[in-house]
Formats: sequence, structure tokens, C-alpha cells
Amino acid sequence: MKAFHTLAWFIIEGCMVYVLYAGIRGQSDRRAGAAASVVALETLVFAANGFHCPLTAVARNLGDNTGSVTDIYLPPWLSRNLPAIHVPLILIAAALHWRNLAVTSRRLKPRRIALGSHERSRLSARKNLIPKT
Repeated sequence: MKAFHTLAWFIIEGCMVYVLYAGIRGQSDRRAGAAASVVALETLVFAANGFHCPLTAVARNLGDNTGSVTDIYLPPWLSRNLPAIHVPLILIAAALHWRNLAVTSRRLKPRRIALGSHERSRLSARKNLIPKT
């Protein structure tokens, strides 16, 4: 159980690191979306389980009296404080990708160019030169 939990933790943390990296680099793409989906799913499962790891019940069923799954192969201070570390990271990643998507949507909007009187007269002169069919 400990090895499985550690493996799951490394996969989820790898996704979290990639989401942060992609957000910093301005790459809000499908890979970042897939990694964010893994992190979001883990967060939703954690929240739906009363902010306890869902593997706690499995650990109890396997004979651990406390049902503790924080004894994964990590330093004790890190495993105890994972939720407190994760929340700010998720908020930072969300803000970075929000910014990236806002910048991208601004770039994709068609822009209207304000023309001065000189440019307008030149454009209308050009239109008159084009033969109508």
C-alpha cells in the first residue's frame, strides 16, 4: 500500500509541477490541460472524502489501526503538510493559466484599425480603381 500511495503521489505531483511549469512558460495547451485534469480529479476526490485520503479506508482494511497513509516514502513533515502546500500551488497555477488564456484570447480578437482622413481617401481611391465585374 505504501509503495502504491507513493507512486500515486509522484504521478500527481509530477502533473502539478508540469502545470506550474507550463503556466510560467505561457503554454496553456492540451498537455497542461491533461495534467491539470489529473490534479483537479485528485483534489475533487480528496475534498469529496472529507479532506482525507481515500486510501485511509483501504489502509484500515489491510490492518493499519490508524488508517494512516501519510507514512509514504517522504519526509514526515512533507507528508503531514501536503494539503497546506498544495492549495497555494493550485491557486498559483490557476492564476498563471488564467493569465495565459486571457492573453491568447486578446491576440485572437480581430482588431479594427482607426484610419486618418489621408488613409481613408487612399483606400477609397483604390476601391475605385478595381474594375467591377
